Amino acid sequence: MLKKFLVFSLLVFLLSGTCYALEFSADTIMTYKGEGKTTGKIYYKSDRFRMDMKSPEQMIMITRMDKKVIWNIIPAEKMYMELPFDIKNRPMVDEKFEGEIERKQVGNEIIDGHPCKKYLITYKSDNKKHQVYQWWATDINFPVKTAATDGSWVQEYKNIKVGTQADSLFEPPKGYKKFQFPGGMNMMDFK
Repeated sequence: MLKKFLVFSLLVFLLSGTCYALEFSADTIMTYKGEGKTTGKIYYKSDRFRMDMKSPEQMIMITRMDKKVIWNIIPAEKMYMELPFDIKNRPMVDEKFEGEIERKQVGNEIIDGHPCKKYLITYKSDNKKHQVYQWWATDINFPVKTAATDGSWVQEYKNIKVGTQADSLFEPPKGYKKFQFPGGMNMMDFK
């Protein structure tokens, strides 16, 4: 589950920079070929975002670019882990996909009630070229769906509600204990 959560977190992180000024909440669905679905909720504000995931147990990740920190929260244990966030890895503020080499519009569709331009995007990651389809909602200026061209995964936002998000969503819950692995190890050491 942690691997799926980290992959999903990275994908949201790479894609969400495109809506840097937009505040919203949405349901998220990440589908992995042969592995099922991970569902959750995302809350986004200019310099922070929160993801609540259920698969099979609840996990919450809060990224605070302003504080240069990521909090991984485990509600069942009433604890959280703090990890550093390097501000130079902040998401991009324009429409480009991280590592994008080429973007071609291949159609127009309606996704979850939003008029979208469908793009074929070629990008480079780890010195390899990859391709994804992206459905860019023109009414909210945000990618509501992204899918690997090989069908291995699909990431979608549904029930998007644009509006102010409460600051309290982006803090560890009161009464939760900060957890640290002995010897300074952290969850990223287990990837």
